[in-house]
This record gives sequence, structure tokens and C-alpha cells, in this order.
Amino acid sequence: MNSSPRPADAPAPSQKTLPDPDAGARRVVRLCFAAALVVLALWVARSYLAALAWAAVIAIGAWPLYRRFAARMPGRVLAPLAFTALTAVVIAIPVVLALIEIGRESQAIVGWAGRARETGVPAPEWLVRAPLLGQHLDQWWRTNLADPKAAGDLFGGNANSLAEWSKSFGGQVLYRLFLALLTFMALFLLLRDGEKIAARVLALADRWLGGPGERLAERTVVAVRGVVNGTVLVAVGEGIIIGAAYVVAGVPHAVLFAILTGAFAMLPLGAWFAFTAAALVHLLEGGSGLSAALVFAWGAVVMLIGDNFVQPGLIGGAARMPFLWALIGIAGGLEVFGLVGLFLGPVVMAALLTIWREWIGAATASNAVIPDAAEPRSGISGHRGR
Repeated sequence: MNSSPRPADAPAPSQKTLPDPDAGARRVVRLCFAAALVVLALWVARSYLAALAWAAVIAIGAWPLYRRFAARMPGRVLAPLAFTALTAVVIAIPVVLALIEIGRESQAIVGWAGRARETGVPAPEWLVRAPLLGQHLDQWWRTNLADPKAAGDLFGGNANSLAEWSKSFGGQVLYRLFLALLTFMALFLLLRDGEKIAARVLALADRWLGGPGERLAERTVVAVRGVVNGTVLVAVGEGIIIGAAYVVAGVPHAVLFAILTGAFAMLPLGAWFAFTAAALVHLLEGGSGLSAALVFAWGAVVMLIGDNFVQPGLIGGAARMPFLWALIGIAGGLEVFGLVGLFLGPVVMAALLTIWREWIGAATASNAVIPDAAEPRSGISGHRGR
């Protein structure tokens, strides 16, 4: 037992680290626990996910504008707070104007429905002269609208159901206001910490999916911004321009029809129904056929230019989709997510289209590189030919 002591500077004997046989099992348990926690959190917040989605859509769409706005304002809190307040005002103004106009016009609509229940709605003289279906339309009108009893059955409302609806209306208003408050609170947080959140999302996408995942996240952001800006700005512009034609032509309830045109312009072919209805109402209320035709023609020209030239330029190539693809995205998004699906649906379809283009681009690049590398070789053995 006469072992000499080990020098102080001598390396310690190496110890092999044995693999932990339970590491894989613990990793699976952690992943299952995290997944269950995420599902539980989504279930708890399910009623408010739409508000968070609205905040994310607004933040992504307005981020370049916010960066320029924040560069002129000091402070980490003042800039996002002021921008959130301005965004709330910009969104609230058209909503309040629409509600005021609807409330104003609803009195006229209720009065017209009351007169229709008492005297019926006389058929216009030009209806019987309409080509192909004129006589059938005139007969249907006289049967269902001109007869006071039939018109009363058509326009008569149930007083009890109306009272019940008015009682629940106040609760719905308070609930919507609470959702709006959550949306703007989330928008403030996203604007304040947007760069940190974006960095973490990119890091997570890179960890899970590698380089293609990071590119997908970046292009998804571009797609959201393009869809929001292209859809909202073009729809507002089309509503204003076509609404000016309503005012010039003397269309009844021109402001209400202009608001409806701008709102329906966010849907594929939606504005066409709006200005067609405006032209028909103008004709039914005693307007000339020429002015009604000019209203329809002006709306068609504005929509063709906006949808085929202006909107593709604003959306850009990263989010540009075929019409059928966009239509499926909007209709499916509205059905699944509600009103916010108007933007989420096209973004999901744009992300899928981006993945498809990435795969096609990668396959095309690989097919182009392999023949060039193999071209100098000849024969089965692969030796270079002399």
C-alpha cells in the first residue's frame, strides 16, 4: 500500500458519464405535460382568442408605420400607448358613423315597413316591361308585396321577439366592448415587445423546422401585412369612390350604402352586390334608369381597377394568391374563425402556398444542379472522358 501521492497539477482520472436510461422517458413526459398545458390554456381562453388574433393582425399590418411613428417619440411606453390610442380612434370612427347612420335610417325603414303592412308596396311600372321575366316578376310582386295582407305577413315583426332581442342587445354591447378593450391591451403589449416576440418566434421556428421554418415565419408575416393592407386600404378606397357616385346620383341613403360598399368590398364580389343593390334602390325610389346604370357602371369600373391592379400591387408577390385560393381562404376563415377569419383564412392559405412554392423551388434547384455536376462524367464507372 505504498502508493505515491498524485501531483497537484496532474489531471484527474477520467470518469465516463453513463447514459441515463430514463432521459427519453422524461423528455416524453415533459412534452406531453407541455402539450396538455397548452391545450388547457387555449380552452380557458377560447372565448378571447379572437381578440388576441385581431391584436396580432393589427400589429403585424401596422408594424412598419409604427416603427416610423415610434422613431419620433421618446420612451418605451409612450410610443406604443399613443399608437394604440390612435388605432382605437381610427377603428372606432367608421364604426360609430355606421351605427349612427343605421340608427337614423332604421326609423325610415321601420316607417316604410309600417306603411307596407297597411297599404302594400305598389309594383313599379317598368317591372312588367322587363325582358324575359317581366310578367313573372310583376305577378310575384303583386301577389307578395302589393297585397297589404301578404306584405303584412312579410314585414310584420313579432313584438315579443323584438323585446327579447332589445333586452339582450345591451349585454352584447358590453361584451363586445370588453373584447375591444382586450384587443387594444394586447395590441399595446405586442407593439411594446414586438421585437422580442418576433426574435423568439424566429428562434422557435428555426429550432423546430430549421432554415425553411424561419423563412416560412418571415413570409407569413409578409403575407399578413400584405393581406391586411391590400384588403383594408383597397376596400376603404373603393367605398369612398363609389360612395361619391351615390351622392352625385342622388341614391337614397347614400352614406349607408357607401359604408356597406366599403365593408362588403373586403369579400370577393361583395361590393358588386352592394352597388347593384344601391342602383336598384335608386331606380325603385324614382331615379332615372340612366343614373342607375351609371352608378352600376361606375362601381364596376372602380372594382375592376381596384381588384386587378391596385390590390395586387399592395399585397405583393409574397402573398399573392389565385382568386379561387383566396375565395376559399376567406369563406373558410369566416366560417371557422368568425370575422377575424377574413384575414386569418387568406394568411393560412398563403402560408400553405408559400410552403408549396418553397418545395417547388428546392426541387427545381436540385434538378438543375445535379445534371450540371454529372454532365462531365461519362460511363457507368463515372470516370471523366478524355
